[in-house]
Amino acid sequence: MRIALEPVSSRTTIQESVYQQLRNALMAGNFDPGQTLTIASLAETFGTSNMPVREALRRLAAENALEVAANGSARIPIVTLGRLNDLCRARIAVEGLAAELGAPNLTPTDIESLERIAGEQHVIGLGANVYDLMAKNQQFHFTIYRASGSEVLLQLIETLWLRFGPYMRMLSASVEPLMRSGELDPAGEHVAIVKALKAGDFAAARDGVVADIRRTHEILQDYCPATQDEPRKGSGSGRR
Repeated sequence: MRIALEPVSSRTTIQESVYQQLRNALMAGNFDPGQTLTIASLAETFGTSNMPVREALRRLAAENALEVAANGSARIPIVTLGRLNDLCRARIAVEGLAAELGAPNLTPTDIESLERIAGEQHVIGLGANVYDLMAKNQQFHFTIYRASGSEVLLQLIETLWLRFGPYMRMLSASVEPLMRSGELDPAGEHVAIVKALKAGDFAAARDGVVADIRRTHEILQDYCPATQDEPRKGSGSGRR
């Protein structure tokens, strides 16, 4: 489900609320690559002054989720094939380790929850509700990663997902026709991961997480321009 930005009412939490809402929206792929976010428009949306918005943008820029211009406005980073490859290599390394550490710690209740999420993804996929599907995908992965017990790994993964936001936006546009044609399973590798977890095959579960990231990488490769100046597929003469 697309994350809606809401007005902030409590002065004591105003700055943190603006930051967290923007951060969640970026991770969910709610903004287009290259889109400009102005302080004035965001402040109006949140119902706040410019200051908390400016601070939130500054923090997000420090996490490399945004590029801030001299006038204080921010831009969603442009997507390129090189950045995609770099991010996916990092995701495989870090998330693969988190899955390796987390899988043995998952309780039967956790595994039941993962199985339920995978089933819900299949149902959602029938209606092609891409944003609900993305939210379930994040819930599935982070259930495994949190079980790793590693605060450092979780922080690294959140940062990677934050920087992956523009690619999630592209993915949301590309998976809908793939699901309708039956070429893409809405649950990805999640059913296989659950099966491995039930069997106690934690190495296979880790491999399933890596395979899920690789599949996303493969889909997005055809939609990413090789360079920043090359148009994306679907916006003229992009990669084919």
